[in-house]
Amino acid sequence: MPKVDVVDLNNQKVGEIELSDAVFGAEVKKHLIYESVRHYLAGQRSGSAKTKVRWEVAGSGKKLWRQKGTGRARVGSVRSPLWRHGGTIHGPVPRDYSYRLNKKMVLGALRSALTSKLQEGKLKVVSNLTPADHRTRTMAGALQKLEADRSVLLVAAAGPDRNLELSSRNLAGVKLVATKDVTTYDLLSHKHVVLSEAAARKLSEALQ
Repeated sequence: MPKVDVVDLNNQKVGEIELSDAVFGAEVKKHLIYESVRHYLAGQRSGSAKTKVRWEVAGSGKKLWRQKGTGRARVGSVRSPLWRHGGTIHGPVPRDYSYRLNKKMVLGALRSALTSKLQEGKLKVVSNLTPADHRTRTMAGALQKLEADRSVLLVAAAGPDRNLELSSRNLAGVKLVATKDVTTYDLLSHKHVVLSEAAARKLSEALQ
């Protein structure tokens, strides 16, 4: 089992924690990470693109001129797709881009992402993430001491407490999530991952 130092918000070592080898020492499977990120991004797409078809375009339905005898091409309506400002043929319509991904693949991708962060030295375990007060400056100072002050994913064990939520929400590049909401995309899109000790234990148990 990989052993990781547990530090406080001043980056002083206060203990050690043994993490699950199946979660934080797993084989890094890049294809699972790719599929998980692709699945997440597909679910984020709004799918709201829409063009108007012939019957939705504003304009008269009257036949512009008689069918024969004018020498001009026959035409039935100003809303024809062949005309400027007419309807669109086979244009996009609102749709849902999300799809289901096998649960084992999702968990495998999370294990791979966590292992990768630990191997890169970008994962830290903090005994308690809650700062002394709710000020943004306090959390910014703590992250600077932890050498993780630019792009950081904070992971709390349960629902985030008020001080932690208020002190981190205005920091650019910092995102706070509960353990149940951790995604592979979040782990990869942030340079540093900071776990509370309770969150590290919870992930070790839940992702085995």
